[in-house]
Parts: sequence; structure tokens; C-alpha cells
Amino acid sequence: MAGPADVRSGIDVRSGSNSKPGAKPDAPPDGFKRAVAGCMRAMAGTAELEVTYAPERPNLIRTGEGAKARLPEPSRKLDPRDVSIVRGHADAMALRLACHSPDTHRRLMPQAQAARACFDAVEQARVEAIGSRRMPGVAGNLAAMLDDRLIRARLAEVTQRADAPLEEALALMVRERLTGTRPPKSGEAVVGLWRSWIEERIGRDLDRLGPKIEDQRAFAQSVHRLLAALEMGEESASDESEEDDDREDDSQSEGEQDEERQGDADRSDDGRQSQKAEASTEEMDEAAMDSSEAPSGESDEDAEYSDAEQASDARRQPAGRPSEQRGPDYRVFNRAADETIPAENLCDPEELERLRAYLDKQLSNLSSVVARLANRLQRRLMAQQNRSWEFDLEEGMLDPTRLPRIIIDPNQPLSFKREKDTDFRDTVVTLLLDNSGSMRGRPITVAATCADILARTLERCGVKVEILGFTTRAWKGGSAREAWLQAGKPPTPGRLNDLRHIIYKSADAPWRRARRNLGLMMREGLLKENIDGEALDWAHKRLLARPEQRRILMMISDGAPVDDSTLSVNAGNYLERHLRYVIEDIETRSPVELIAIGIGHDVTRYYRRAVTIVDAEELGGAMTEKLAELFSETAGIEAGRMLH
Repeated sequence: MAGPADVRSGIDVRSGSNSKPGAKPDAPPDGFKRAVAGCMRAMAGTAELEVTYAPERPNLIRTGEGAKARLPEPSRKLDPRDVSIVRGHADAMALRLACHSPDTHRRLMPQAQAARACFDAVEQARVEAIGSRRMPGVAGNLAAMLDDRLIRARLAEVTQRADAPLEEALALMVRERLTGTRPPKSGEAVVGLWRSWIEERIGRDLDRLGPKIEDQRAFAQSVHRLLAALEMGEESASDESEEDDDREDDSQSEGEQDEERQGDADRSDDGRQSQKAEASTEEMDEAAMDSSEAPSGESDEDAEYSDAEQASDARRQPAGRPSEQRGPDYRVFNRAADETIPAENLCDPEELERLRAYLDKQLSNLSSVVARLANRLQRRLMAQQNRSWEFDLEEGMLDPTRLPRIIIDPNQPLSFKREKDTDFRDTVVTLLLDNSGSMRGRPITVAATCADILARTLERCGVKVEILGFTTRAWKGGSAREAWLQAGKPPTPGRLNDLRHIIYKSADAPWRRARRNLGLMMREGLLKENIDGEALDWAHKRLLARPEQRRILMMISDGAPVDDSTLSVNAGNYLERHLRYVIEDIETRSPVELIAIGIGHDVTRYYRRAVTIVDAEELGGAMTEKLAELFSETAGIEAGRMLH
């Protein structure tokens, strides 16, 4: 896929027509699509590559026999810039398949989320630089694709370093060193904000990356040293992990296996906190495309192509050790900047209206699907609330239907009736939504819409609904970390970030007043990190204070708790251990019924009552079905009691 005049696989890319004599000319987009697909297979070196086109974010998934690639749908009129952008995405994916080893990448990947994002971005810059150095036409396509991505992310508009993703700046500077090409104008702002800081610390090391571009392992080890110099990771890549993987293929004695397990125990704990970032790598790709079009200008932090097996392996985490300490040793270094705040206080009314309109526009199709599911749930709930009566009683309300028989025979006694008690108890439901960065794009938009529709439905059924969200106020610690640094960096400080717990809709607020608050989830900079244990405890305590007879708490998340600031100075499983403690306490000692839904993340290893969905599009169905199951179970139990 070099220049626009390339002809491969018998297809003329310029005209989009089949070159075979006598063949019927194709419509330009169709011929162009086949040309791009053929070039991709040639560059990737595999015939088992399935290429599709859709008006959605680009995506690459490795399969057992080959791979599946989804490219942007080209316009009917093949504009030269649009052609270059589509071909740029295709070139980037083909180079990823040809020049990137998922196994090597997975073994050498850092643990911290921020370091992981930089590692991923620099690796994609490496594979793209290989193609750019070999083929000038590919370099032009990749430049057009990169410029389009940065424009969509609105990174040209950033003016503060806090709004400029470090991984984007680092990847652009690595690309500059490897290819000799300066960043496009759309990336000059983000690079300018970080260049002096990066050059001061690792400028010379960046100059040494060029000779290692063809060796992924050596290149990755050099990147580890760069990240260590930037205080984002350990200096050496984990070659021990590779040796451990190799040893798994050899037959070992029981004693050797025990020794290996003991050596790996601590590394396993440190690795758990990385589950969320690995499991959501592909979802972050989707978020880059979806969120870049948001009116707030929100951009994702990882727009690279990832591998399905990497995310799949990441989801298979080791179970917690029975003897691990939990709960009581959890500490908070500084609560001064923590906040619990209504959504309307984080945004002015005009912006909330605009964000809500954007949310409605993005998911108009999904809304109808979820609405049908919600109506089905409503019918099931209303059926349990139908009024029923007991007749022919000696006291109660006079039954007018029995009066004719008294007129016919005055000796007949009066007949009374009494309404039966309904089996449907007074109920409140809390929806707790993960507002972390990996939920950006489609997942958070779907979650907001589903919560909105279910709140409206349950309100019509007489069930009160509370919608809460949880995130942090800053990346990498905020004021809590600053206080820790000023205190001299005491060891094991505990939680080291500022919490932000958001009330989108309180249980007593009517839906019509709170509906616009859900648009806040579309706002730039809102979604950061997630400390699930404290958020779950907060939502649980709010429910315990409610007067309703029945209380249901539904957690919706796409990963394990992750906060780089906290996990960098505590045990790797510090937040996960606390989450397990809170879950066990609620499930074994509380009257609150706890449900969890994991988006692309196996939550069944945490929660007793849980379901995992692969795609955010399944969220509406999962939420309605789990709620329907809860109410159906209660109806069955109550009916059984009456029979006995």
C-alpha cells in the first residue's frame, strides 16, 4: 500500500476498476475496498485476513487462524484525503500484524496503567515507523491517518499540560526520531507542552531507539528504561515472566512447580491491578473514535490497534489467596479533597442541556431497543402489583355485587370483601456506574442511556431509583499525592488520590428533573480513575439509610479497581483486596441485594450474583433481565409462603 498509483492483485487503486479484460467496471468505492483489502493481506503476509467496512471506529482483532479488520466506510466520492485516511488505517493494521508479536508485547508490558498507555503508544509508533521507512507511499497514508485522528481528538486545541495526553506526545516524538518526520500541525500543541520535559529526561535515550526498531524485544526493553527515567515504571523489562511462560511448556516435578508458584505469588498480586487496562484495550480504541466527536472535545488516551488474545488473557486472572489480608488494613492518606457532589454542580445548565442532547442523538437507535426491554420489565413488575380481593367475608367493605341476592332473599346475610396485601414490597434500586477513563466512548454512553431508561421505567412502577457515579478528581493522585510528597513520602500511605462521587439522580428526585444530569458523563475530563471499594461502600451506606423495605444495588463496571498513584506505593492488589472485603461484607451481613454487571470483564470472581457481557450494546438487556430475575424470585418466595 505505497503510493496512489500502485497496482496490486490485479486491481487499479486509482480507478477502482477490475483490470481483467472484459470485466464489468465496479463502482469506485467497491473497487477501492477490494484494492485496500488486497494490499492489506499482502503487507500483513496472510491470506486469512477478513476485511470489512463500517461507519464505526477502526478495529483489529487477531483470531486463531488469522485476523479481522474493520476499516472506516469510504465516501461514494473518493476524495484524495479520505482515500489516504482509509488506507492509513489499513496500513497501520497490516504493519501491526506483520511487525508486532502479541506474546512479546504482553510479557514485557508494564504494570502501571499510565506506563502501559505509553508503552502501547510507542509500540504502535514503532511498527508504523517500520512501514514509513520502507515505503514512502505508506508514510503518506499514515501521516494522513494520524493527522485525522489528532484533529478528531481536538488535541490541536489543548493549552495546558494536564489536558495533553503524555502518551500521545511521547509517541509523536518517538515517531519523529525514527522517521525524521516532524509531528503534524494537529499534534504540535500536545508535543509542545511536553517536549522540554521529555527532552530533559530522556532526549539522548530517544536518539538511541533507531537501531533497535526491527527488534521488538530490544526496543521494548529500551522503552522500559525511558519510562523509568520518566518515573513511570521499573527500569528493566520482566524477562522472568518470559522464562516462566517457557517453563510452563516443560514437564516439571511437583517440587519445582511449588517453588515456581511461591516465586510468582507476589508478581501475581502486583499483576491483578493491570486487569482493567488489558481487558479494555480494544474498548479504548472504540472510545477514541466515538469520544472524539463529542461536543466537549473529549479525546481518548489510546487510539492504537490491539490484539484480542491479549485482552482475553488479561481477563483470566488468578483467584485471590484464601489467607490474604483484607479490609482492616485499608487506609486513606488524606480525605481533605474528597467530594460527593450532585451532577448539576459540576456543570452549568446550558452545557448540561447540550451534553444531554448529544447523548440522545448518539444512541437514538439503542434507546428504542432498551425501551422495549424496559417495557417488558414494567409489565412483569406491574403484574405483581395487581390488586386482588377476598370475598364472602363477615366483615370488611360491603360487596355491591352480592346485593341482588339479598333483595331476592332478605334472609341472606350481607357479604363483605377485603383487599389482599400485595406481594410487591416497597423497593429502591441504586445504579452505581463506573466513571473511569476506560469507559469512554460507547460504554459510558450506553451505560448512561440504559440508566436513564430504566430509571423512568421503574419510576412508573413505583420503584424509586438512585443513579450514582464514581471516579477520581485527578490523574496520578492530585492533592492527596502532593500532601504525601510534602510529608516526606511515608511508606505504604494507603489510598493516594482524591475521590469524586457523583449523584446523578437521588432516590427521591423525579426522573424529569434529573434526566439532563446524565449528559455530564459525556463531558471532557470527567472520567479518570476508579476506586471501586470505597464507591461501593458509599452507595451501600446511602441505601442503608433509606426507609424502603427492599434495597437493591447494581454495580456496572468494566474492570478491576485501578489508581496508579495508590498502586505505585502500595501492594499491587491493595485496591482489589479492599473491594473483595466490601463485597463480602455486603453479601454476607447486609440486607442490601447486590448485583454486578461487567462490561468485557469477568466480575463473577468478585460477586456472587453477577453477569459478564462482551459488548456494551448488551448492557440494556443484562440490566433489565437481572432486575426482572430479582423481582420474579421474590414473587415466587412470597407465593410459596402464602401456600404454606
